[in-house]
Amino acid sequence: MSNVILFGGHGKVGLLTTRILSERGHTVTSVIRDPAQGDDVRAHGGEPHIADIQAQTLTDFAELVHGHDVVVWSAGAGGGSADRTWAIDRDAAVLSVQGAAKAGVDRYVMVSWAGSALDHGVPQDQDFFAYAQSKTIADAVLRDSGLQWTIVAPSTLTDDEPTGSVDWDGTATEVPRGDVAHVVADVVEDPSTAGRTFRFNGGGTPVAEFLHGSGA
Repeated sequence: MSNVILFGGHGKVGLLTTRILSERGHTVTSVIRDPAQGDDVRAHGGEPHIADIQAQTLTDFAELVHGHDVVVWSAGAGGGSADRTWAIDRDAAVLSVQGAAKAGVDRYVMVSWAGSALDHGVPQDQDFFAYAQSKTIADAVLRDSGLQWTIVAPSTLTDDEPTGSVDWDGTATEVPRGDVAHVVADVVEDPSTAGRTFRFNGGGTPVAEFLHGSGA
């Protein structure tokens, strides 16, 4: 079983991932900013650790992840301020990757976005540009990090009931958060997914089958 540190622990995907991993016997340290969120984390099987990721230095991140087997990044600004998006989705994410490398934590799982790519196509004058650009940059840094990385890149997230199945065949544009958490948990447990990016929507292929047949 793995000792996992998860950033963005009070997000919906983060909480669902914590529950799945803890139920499978993994230990999850869940990084949150607000101490009031600690009870929610514990209710999902995680152990809260209070830290403002927007304020962490490279050394801080290295110290946070030290001693863990896997880093899972599921943090994000959640829209709103572009400055906060740059600070969390780009700068903090990149520092966490560098911190993992510095601390010798080789396994890193990034929860990203299906459109994250050099040619993401979001115009610079649109509010969504900061998010699209930040995800693209953070993913590129991770791929170049030398870590045993996996990028989990879902499309638009919903609160629909999870199905345990996903696809990337153009027949859907959304995916339940519960299925994203399922993918993240399976990736954590499967080192053969290292070095691969999984873009997906909701679909009809069981997650385990999808992970063994897809990704780039």
